[in-house]
Amino acid sequence: MLIPTLRFRLAAALTAAHALCALIPSPVIAQKPAAPPPGFDRYVANVLRTFTVPGASVAIVKDGRVVLARGYGVRRLGEPTPIDARTRFGIASNTKVFTATALALLVEEGKLEWDAPVIRYLPGFAMYDPYVTRELTVRDLLVHRSGLGLGAGDLLWWPPSTYDRKEITRRLRYIKPVTSFRSAYAYDNVLYLVAGEVIEAVSGQRWEEFVRSRILDRVGMAHSDVHHSAAAHPGNVATPHAEVNDTVRPVAPFLSDNTNPAGGIMSGAEDMAKWVAVQLDSGRVADGSRLYSPASARQIWREVTPEPISDAPPGLPHLRPNVNGYALGLETRDYRGKLLLTHTGGLPGYLSRVAMLPELRLGVVVLTNQESGYAFNALAYRVLDHYLGVRAPDYVGIYDTLQRRNRAQLAKLASEAASRRDSTSGPSLPLTGYGGTYRDVWYGDVAIAEENGGLVIRMTRTPSMVGDLQHWQHDTFVARWRDRELRADAYVTFALDPDGRIDQVKMAPASPAVDFSFDFQDLLLEPVAP
Repeated sequence: MLIPTLRFRLAAALTAAHALCALIPSPVIAQKPAAPPPGFDRYVANVLRTFTVPGASVAIVKDGRVVLARGYGVRRLGEPTPIDARTRFGIASNTKVFTATALALLVEEGKLEWDAPVIRYLPGFAMYDPYVTRELTVRDLLVHRSGLGLGAGDLLWWPPSTYDRKEITRRLRYIKPVTSFRSAYAYDNVLYLVAGEVIEAVSGQRWEEFVRSRILDRVGMAHSDVHHSAAAHPGNVATPHAEVNDTVRPVAPFLSDNTNPAGGIMSGAEDMAKWVAVQLDSGRVADGSRLYSPASARQIWREVTPEPISDAPPGLPHLRPNVNGYALGLETRDYRGKLLLTHTGGLPGYLSRVAMLPELRLGVVVLTNQESGYAFNALAYRVLDHYLGVRAPDYVGIYDTLQRRNRAQLAKLASEAASRRDSTSGPSLPLTGYGGTYRDVWYGDVAIAEENGGLVIRMTRTPSMVGDLQHWQHDTFVARWRDRELRADAYVTFALDPDGRIDQVKMAPASPAVDFSFDFQDLLLEPVAP
């Protein structure tokens, strides 16, 4: 990693130079925009086939014009209905920049300040550390540097819980930080939920109403929605798919609207092309008026939090950036010498990527109805390379190899975990001794009871999380959730006091493949007295 001060200077110089190019109006040239990569339709079909993705929606914007907005494949496996440019997908965390834009509009109106404390607008808001409560700003809500751990607090809303948005916000005060304030990057969702509460407090409109009326309607995104729950609506909606028990099949969509500010928008290629065009033109909409000012564009694009730089995947050395950080709802990095603004999004059965090269006035959107990051990367990078005029590597072949290696590595880790297990050990207590109600201060209650000769665990605030506790070794069990679409089995370990009574219970994901939003490791469960 680069020395931090040098890293900031490089990032600032790169961002300023390229942002300036994008913010200077370019003369309109009466010519057809550059075409997509040769044979692109065949290439997309190959990607979908290789990574078992039923369908995708792809948009390319170049020099202010839509080069491509097209659907590929089908909405649902086994059915013929095709995806078109208006088919809606969950764009998940690509929603975050919409929330940042909503805040920017309120800043422009003088109703907010980026660097004012959140408690100015939400007086009852609190974090675990009183200092952080006083100092956390509106900008801090968007840039993943609060001190919370990766995905901390996500179990308050993921899978859908019985908490509402205000109660989730209130419970953040009980979540302990894992780093000091503003010292490290750790991706979170819950603070975007708080940003939605700020928007409501200041504007008098719920996040959904504000984003619909002030952003989507202005941009002309008539075929989009602002609710997770719209995934279950009839009409032109892609069915989500995922690999469950080694088979790709339809899965239930995520329907809770609690975290719409972090990931709720449903959209398709046609509408997302309009949105990308607005971003690349520093807030100018199709009729020539402005959604937001160039000054707001600079705020949204400016890196705030440096991110660690990891090694590139084998065979793809050019994917290792020299600078890497997080702005307001967007990641900023360099790609083949150009500033790249990008974000990914993930929900059950939906994955997406948006990537923009402002200097080239180029944007690409890839929406899919299957959980394959290999697929959206193979498509997005192929488009970027084409417009950069460089020869693209065999992304499909390389990512296919990486997928096989990853599966083999996960199988190896599972085998190693099983080999370390002391299968001859038994639990210290009879099963009834483990029963009871256990409470975590930020999540709430978890109930464990003996039923039909076995133990059953219930995450009481998360109705879908009911599982059978299967003995693993000693006083550790594995929660096998009955809803197998969760794909989130967890270790449950009981610690006993000297008298043989349960002192506390900890949980942890049973596989590195478990989504980080299942933040079991952040729970500390203690027995509730009868």
